[in-house]
Amino acid sequence: MAVTEQQGAGSRYVWKRGLFMLLFAVGFGIGQALLNICAIVQFFWLLFSGEPNRFLVGFGRSLAIWLAEVARFLICASEDMPFPWKSWPDGTRDAGTSSKSTDPFGL
Repeated sequence: MAVTEQQGAGSRYVWKRGLFMLLFAVGFGIGQALLNICAIVQFFWLLFSGEPNRFLVGFGRSLAIWLAEVARFLICASEDMPFPWKSWPDGTRDAGTSSKSTDPFGL
Protein backbone atom coordinates (compact mmCIF):
# COMPACT_ATOMS: atom_id res chain seq x y z
CA MET A 1 0.00 0.00 0.00
CA ALA A 2 2.84 2.43 0.83
CA VAL A 3 4.44 1.85 -2.57
CA THR A 4 1.19 2.76 -4.34
CA GLU A 5 0.86 5.97 -2.30
CA GLN A 6 4.44 6.94 -3.14
CA GLN A 7 3.81 6.25 -6.82
CA GLY A 8 0.66 8.38 -6.68
CA ALA A 9 2.49 11.24 -4.98
CA GLY A 10 5.32 10.97 -7.52
CA SER A 11 2.85 10.93 -10.37
CA ARG A 12 1.13 14.06 -9.04
CA TYR A 13 4.50 15.77 -8.78
CA VAL A 14 5.34 14.87 -12.38
CA TRP A 15 1.99 16.10 -13.69
CA LYS A 16 2.20 19.32 -11.67
CA ARG A 17 5.76 19.94 -12.88
CA GLY A 18 4.64 19.12 -16.43
CA LEU A 19 1.94 21.79 -16.21
CA PHE A 20 4.47 24.36 -15.02
CA MET A 21 6.90 23.25 -17.73
CA LEU A 22 4.21 23.82 -20.35
CA LEU A 23 3.45 27.29 -19.00
CA PHE A 24 7.14 28.20 -18.84
CA ALA A 25 7.72 26.85 -22.36
CA VAL A 26 5.06 29.25 -23.66
CA GLY A 27 6.60 32.06 -21.60
CA PHE A 28 10.04 31.16 -22.97
CA GLY A 29 8.75 31.57 -26.53
CA ILE A 30 7.25 34.95 -25.68
CA GLY A 31 10.51 35.95 -23.97
CA GLN A 32 12.53 34.99 -27.04
CA ALA A 33 10.28 37.08 -29.26
CA LEU A 34 10.59 40.00 -26.85
CA LEU A 35 14.38 39.65 -26.82
CA ASN A 36 14.41 39.72 -30.62
CA ILE A 37 12.28 42.87 -30.64
CA CYS A 38 14.63 44.49 -28.11
CA ALA A 39 17.62 43.59 -30.29
CA ILE A 40 16.02 45.17 -33.37
CA VAL A 41 15.05 48.33 -31.46
CA GLN A 42 18.54 48.49 -29.93
CA PHE A 43 20.12 48.22 -33.39
CA PHE A 44 18.12 51.15 -34.73
CA TRP A 45 18.71 53.14 -31.53
CA LEU A 46 22.45 52.55 -31.93
CA LEU A 47 22.28 53.39 -35.62
CA PHE A 48 20.66 56.78 -35.06
CA SER A 49 22.05 57.86 -31.69
CA GLY A 50 25.49 56.29 -31.80
CA GLU A 51 25.20 54.70 -28.36
CA PRO A 52 23.12 51.90 -26.85
CA ASN A 53 19.92 52.59 -24.96
CA ARG A 54 20.76 51.92 -21.28
CA PHE A 55 17.23 50.87 -20.42
CA LEU A 56 17.26 48.24 -23.18
CA VAL A 57 20.70 47.03 -22.06
CA GLY A 58 19.47 46.50 -18.49
CA PHE A 59 16.17 44.98 -19.54
CA GLY A 60 17.91 42.72 -22.07
CA ARG A 61 20.32 41.48 -19.40
CA SER A 62 17.54 40.70 -16.94
CA LEU A 63 15.46 39.03 -19.68
CA ALA A 64 18.46 36.91 -20.69
CA ILE A 65 18.94 35.83 -17.06
CA TRP A 66 15.24 34.95 -16.81
CA LEU A 67 15.40 32.93 -20.04
CA ALA A 68 18.41 31.03 -18.67
CA GLU A 69 16.53 30.31 -15.41
CA VAL A 70 13.52 29.07 -17.37
CA ALA A 71 15.74 26.86 -19.52
CA ARG A 72 17.31 25.31 -16.41
CA PHE A 73 13.83 24.63 -15.00
CA LEU A 74 12.58 23.14 -18.28
CA ILE A 75 15.44 20.66 -18.55
CA CYS A 76 15.11 19.74 -14.84
CA ALA A 77 18.54 21.14 -14.01
CA SER A 78 16.89 23.25 -11.31
CA GLU A 79 13.88 22.87 -9.03
CA ASP A 80 13.67 26.64 -8.52
CA MET A 81 10.80 28.15 -10.44
CA PRO A 82 11.69 31.46 -12.11
CA PHE A 83 9.71 34.71 -12.04
CA PRO A 84 6.84 35.16 -11.11
CA TRP A 85 7.55 32.68 -8.30
CA LYS A 86 10.63 34.64 -7.34
CA SER A 87 11.76 38.20 -7.97
CA TRP A 88 12.63 39.45 -11.46
CA PRO A 89 16.38 39.10 -12.16
CA ASP A 90 18.57 42.16 -11.64
CA GLY A 91 20.00 43.22 -14.98
CA THR A 92 21.72 46.37 -13.74
CA ARG A 93 24.96 44.68 -12.74
CA ASP A 94 27.74 44.34 -15.27
CA ALA A 95 28.19 40.57 -15.59
CA GLY A 96 31.98 40.48 -15.66
CA THR A 97 32.35 42.50 -18.84
CA SER A 98 34.64 45.44 -19.26
CA SER A 99 33.13 48.87 -18.82
CA LYS A 100 35.21 50.17 -21.71
CA SER A 101 33.42 50.28 -25.02
CA THR A 102 35.44 48.45 -27.63
CA ASP A 103 34.62 47.65 -31.21
CA PRO A 104 34.59 43.84 -31.51
CA PHE A 105 34.66 44.08 -35.30
CA GLY A 106 37.78 46.25 -35.49
CA LEU A 107 36.03 48.93 -37.54
